[in-house]
Amino acid sequence: MGIFAEYLASIDSPDHRERIGEVLAWVAHTFPNLEPQIKWNTPMFTDHGTFIIGFASAKHHLSVSPEETGMGHFNNDIAQAGYSATKGLFRILWTEPVNYELLKKIIEFNILDKKDCSTFWRK
Repeated sequence: MGIFAEYLASIDSPDHRERIGEVLAWVAHTFPNLEPQIKWNTPMFTDHGTFIIGFASAKHHLSVSPEETGMGHFNNDIAQAGYSATKGLFRILWTEPVNYELLKKIIEFNILDKKDCSTFWRK
């Protein structure tokens, strides 16, 4: 997880830094086959060179980016969890709990859906 150290150190709020660190550590522990990376100053996880999920710290929330296909597939679950969303990401307010069950389903879906993908992003 040292790959994320510089990114985490750049987050001013100790609470936000700890929270996103916990989420990144959870993904790394739950999906040890995924490769942690920083691209475009964004912590993310890839599988065989293809994007699976990314995270970013914002002032009021943690952004979770599973690509548009992942968002479309889980739109109802994301709304049911109470998270606000755009077509490419959803937001977990710093005051809200992280729905790890939902994160797990999204990551598993992207791994399976992109198993034959040879590009970083879906085309």
